[in-house]
Amino acid sequence: MNVPYVNLAAQHAPLKAELLRAAERVLVAGQFVLGPEVDEFEKRFAGLCRVPHAVGLNSGTDALILALRVLGIGPGDEVITAPNTFVATVSAIALTCAKPVLVDVRDDLNIDPALIEPAITPRTKAIIPVHLTGRPADMEPIMAIARRRDLYVVEDAAQAVLAEYDGRSVGSFGDLGCFSLHPLKTLNACGDAGVVTTADEGWAQRLRVLRNIGLETRDNAVAWAGNSRLDTLQAALVMVKLRHLAEWTEARRANAAFYRTALSDLPAVRVPAESPREKCVYHTFVVQAERRDELRAFLAGKGVGTAIHYPIPIHLQTAGLSLGYGKGAFPVAENQAARILSLPVHQGLRREEAEYVVAQIRAFYGL
Repeated sequence: MNVPYVNLAAQHAPLKAELLRAAERVLVAGQFVLGPEVDEFEKRFAGLCRVPHAVGLNSGTDALILALRVLGIGPGDEVITAPNTFVATVSAIALTCAKPVLVDVRDDLNIDPALIEPAITPRTKAIIPVHLTGRPADMEPIMAIARRRDLYVVEDAAQAVLAEYDGRSVGSFGDLGCFSLHPLKTLNACGDAGVVTTADEGWAQRLRVLRNIGLETRDNAVAWAGNSRLDTLQAALVMVKLRHLAEWTEARRANAAFYRTALSDLPAVRVPAESPREKCVYHTFVVQAERRDELRAFLAGKGVGTAIHYPIPIHLQTAGLSLGYGKGAFPVAENQAARILSLPVHQGLRREEAEYVVAQIRAFYGL
C-alpha cells in the first residue's frame, strides 16, 4: 500500500468546480489587488477566531514581521520564543532588528512557561508562543507573565487554525495572532497567504497600511513598508475551503485519536497527549520514536510517507549560530529533534491507510 504524507490533489479534486467558479468571479471582476473577496475573507476569518479584526497578508512570515512592527519592536529589543519552531518565527524577530531569545520547551513540544520569566531582561518587549503541531501552547501562565511584566504577546498560530485553549480560539489571547495559509496547512491557499488577528482597531489599521507599501491613501505613504498584500484570487479560493474546514479538522482529530489508541501500548513510540483544556487540530501528528531514522527508512520502504518537523533546532542551524547558544543549550528540544516523526494525518487519510501505518510501525518494533 502507498500512503502519502500529504495528498493535495485528493483534497482539491472534489472542490475543483467550486474553486474554478471562485477564480472565474475574480477574473471577470478584474479586481486582483485588495478586491472585495479580501474584505469578505477577513470578516469570515475574524469570526472564525472570535476576534474583532483579521488582516489578510501574503504569508505567515510577513504576518509575524508586520505584527512585530506594529508593536514598535526593533533594534535593541528582545523577543522570547522557542528553539524548535519553524525558522520563520525567529527570522521575523531578526528581520525587525530585534534579538531573538530562546527558551526550552516541554514534552508537548511547546514553550515552557516556567523558563520564560528567567529569560526576561530590561530589553524584553514581547513573547512569541508557538502553537506547534496545532496544539495550543499553555496560554494561561504565559499571559499572566506578560501582564505582570508588561510585555506584548504575539501568538504564532501558523499551524493552529481552529485550535482552542480553555474554549477560546488561538489567536485571540495575545495582542496579535499570526496564521499561515501555506498549501500544507489545514486551511490552505493555492500558494502562500497569511493572516493577523487582533482586538485592537488601531493595530488592524496600521497592519493594512504596512501591508500596502505604507500607503494611507493612493497618493500618500506614511511609512516605509513592502508589499505584503493578500491576493484577491487567494482570498476567493480560501473562502471555498473555509466551508469545509470544520469537517477537515474533525477528520484530522479522528485520525489522531486512532493513532493514539493504536500505538499507546508501544514503549518505543510516545504519542502526543491532549488535555481536556486543549482542542488540538493536528496540522502534524508528531510521535517521539526510538531509532527514529531507522523507523522512517523502514516506513518509506513500505510505502508510508513521513516527515520531520523539525530536525535541526533553530540555534543549531547555520543562521542561528550567531545567536550564541551552542549545542546543549536546550536539552529538551535537542532530544526531541532526534526522536520526532510526523505521521500522515491529513483529512483524506482512509482508515485502512492509518491501520496500515500502525501495522508497519508495530512490525518494525517486532510487535
